Amino acid sequence: MIDDAVASLRDMFTPPFRAVLFRSLGLTLALLAAFWLVLERLAIWATDGGASWFAGAPWLKTLVEVVAGLGLFVALIFLVAPVALLVAGFFLDDLADHVEAKIYPDGRRGRAVPAATAIWLALKFSGVALAVNLVAFALWLLPGVNALVFFFANAYLFSREYFQLAAMRFQPIEQAQALRRAHSMQIFAGGLLIALFVATPVLNLLTPLFGVGLMARIYKRLANPPPTRPR
Repeated sequence: MIDDAVASLRDMFTPPFRAVLFRSLGLTLALLAAFWLVLERLAIWATDGGASWFAGAPWLKTLVEVVAGLGLFVALIFLVAPVALLVAGFFLDDLADHVEAKIYPDGRRGRAVPAATAIWLALKFSGVALAVNLVAFALWLLPGVNALVFFFANAYLFSREYFQLAAMRFQPIEQAQALRRAHSMQIFAGGLLIALFVATPVLNLLTPLFGVGLMARIYKRLANPPPTRPR
């Protein structure tokens, strides 16, 4: 597992990954900016709508605006996970193809997941990730609890999403799901490494690059286990 993670980190600095990096970063930042704009407008609307509450107490309005600004910043942190999951649906096949070219010496390559299927799965998992992270955000006033929910929930979601999409390049979705269930603990352990990326500022924007490389390698190891040594 650690060897897979180190190899995936090295891949992120290779020319093919750098090309995808700029595209994925651009899309991720654009989506996060759109979310920020929507949340900011909602905060302004809520503050202006309650202008009568602040009559004679301008300091209270300032305090509410500061708290709202901090809340927006924290909300954006929790939105990184579902946005990164969505972005992965667009770039998985490009990244997985580069990884497979390195890890399969026989030249074997998977087939691209149909675009409609990949987008549907990415949207579905992004919706689940958004719901989970909204729960974690709602627990903001319970430090420790929200961090655990954020970390372990994203470890599960990212491991499930990236592994399943990597496996579907080689086998039908039913077989991919069966393989994931059969090795759920090993795949979840990989998800914990991906969750470290999600929880680290700046690095979280690189989550799709690391996650795809890691899960492609984990899939190869689980789908092609080494022969057992005779006793």
